[in-house]
Amino acid sequence: MEAKLEKRLTTKVSTVIAKNSSKTVKVLVERLERHPLYKKTIKRKRVFMVHDEHEKCKVGDVVRIVETRPISKLKRWRVAEILGLASREIETENEGELT
Repeated sequence: MEAKLEKRLTTKVSTVIAKNSSKTVKVLVERLERHPLYKKTIKRKRVFMVHDEHEKCKVGDVVRIVETRPISKLKRWRVAEILGLASREIETENEGELT
């Protein structure tokens, strides 16, 4: 039997910073790396255009994104799941339950 080649999907956990158009959100991914000479920790940031099929993401949500086939000129990622809601949404939900 031939061994199947298993492709590992690249995933990242990050925060939604903008919702520009339908089915598209901008996600800010931050990572830490050490400077090769000075050994100081540097925060690197990158913004990805991400496909949000169900349009459930709001600004401030923490999401897991997965690399996928090219969807458009700039979109190569899609939302796999929403891990945490924006803090303002949680506050409004709690206020609604109290009344």
